Parts: sequence; C-alpha cells; structure tokens
Amino acid sequence: MSKLAAYRRSPIALIVLLFLGLTFTGSAYAALQPVAPADSYSAAAAVDDVEQGEKLFLANCATCHGKNGGGNGTAGPSLAGVGKAATDFQVSTGRMPLATPGVQAPANPNQVNFSEKEIDQLGDFVASLGPGPDIPDAEYTDLANADIANGGKIFRTNCAMCHNSAAQGGALTRGKYAPTLMGVEPVHMYEAMLTGPQSMPVFNDATITPQEKEDVIAFIKNIEEGGNAFGGHDLGSMGPAGDAVFIWTIGIGMLIAAAVWLGRKAA
Repeated sequence: MSKLAAYRRSPIALIVLLFLGLTFTGSAYAALQPVAPADSYSAAAAVDDVEQGEKLFLANCATCHGKNGGGNGTAGPSLAGVGKAATDFQVSTGRMPLATPGVQAPANPNQVNFSEKEIDQLGDFVASLGPGPDIPDAEYTDLANADIANGGKIFRTNCAMCHNSAAQGGALTRGKYAPTLMGVEPVHMYEAMLTGPQSMPVFNDATITPQEKEDVIAFIKNIEEGGNAFGGHDLGSMGPAGDAVFIWTIGIGMLIAAAVWLGRKAA
C-alpha cells in the first residue's frame, strides 16, 4: 500500500485514471443504449429503390447532370445536396427533364413521364448523393392548422415582390419570371420554399418555419378560392397591376374624350 501511495501524485496516475474513466463510461453507454429493431426488408427496399433510381437517372438525366450527378458544365448543375424535395418538385411538375433549352424551366404537367414510384426512386438516388432537404411531412401540407392571416403577412413580406400580391406571378430580369401560384399543389409550394428553384431564394426552416410555410400555402389557396374578392369586378385578380391598367386605360380615355368635347364646345 505504501508503494501505491508513493505513485498517487505521479502525472502518470492521472492519465491512467482518465483512461479508465473514459473506458468505463463508453462501455456503460454502449451497454445501456437502446437498440432499434432491425428492419432488413426496409433496408433492402431502400437500397433497391436507390439502384432503380440510378437506372432512371442514367437514362433520363445524366446527359445534363453527369453520370454521377456531379454536373456537366453549363448543361446542368451538380445535384449533390439538393435533396429528395428538389427532385420531387422538378420532376413532378414537369420541369425536368428539360424539354427545350431556355433561361428557365417552365412547369409542364403534361410532360411528366414518370410514375409516382419512379419519381420517388429518382429522389432516393439523388438523396444518396449528399444530404439535402426531404419531402415535407403531410401535417404541413394538409393546411388543417394553418393561419391564413399570418400566411398573408409572411407572403407580402417575402414573396409578393416577385409573385405579385395576388400570387399571379410576374416578370423578372433577363427573360426569367416568377410563375403563378394558382393551381400549384401544396407539397410543391412547400418544396419550392425549401429548395429555392430557378431564381427563387431558399427559405429554410430557420428563415420560415414549417408552420409558417403552411400558413403561406393556406393564404395562396385562399386567394385561389376567391378569398381576395371583396366586391366588384376582380380585374383578373392581378392586384395593383390590374387596377393601374384599368385606371390608365379608362381614366385617360375619359380625359381625352372630355378634352375633345370641351374643345368642340368652345369652337
């Protein structure tokens, strides 16, 4: 005992104690950690979906995005990190595969040549290239708990400058445009906010929370159902732009007519 007491103050004793403490803590954590039940079928199915998605990718997307999804110069960007949400948005709306080269990929529902299962498999393959946003949970796209008023406030602050105050779309620079949001599926609007397609900025969950995204979608759907018609003619629901065109066309026409009438009366 006296010999052990002599080594008690040695620096080596401190290192040994730290090593033993870490070893004991790690062993206890590994022994007490709950183990999730193995689901070999799900794992095998996921691997199979990725493999099928890769086949679809090579046949339909690799020409522009490269065989490994790393991009192909100016033809197509890298897909590493865009996530399953971006794939679902682009393919489900008919934007991809791109029908013709242009400054922007337009939505074309008639161009969707894949089944839902195939789109899901494509998304699984793209998601395997790097971590990215996933398809949103149904609880944020069913609009059951949405606050339309709050959605309108968020939309006017973040979206109206491009998509128009009535969500009808608008022109951007260099031939690009913000598309109309009428008739767009809630899940696709959520995915667009999450991934930022085309010239749209990314509104991640730190910028606009999932609940706020649901509120925005509910506000847009309320407009689609006529919720912004408060009486009189809606002038195409184009917002201030429609009012300005009406005032300019009718108002200036009336002023010209009045000027001509007054001129003839004076003569």
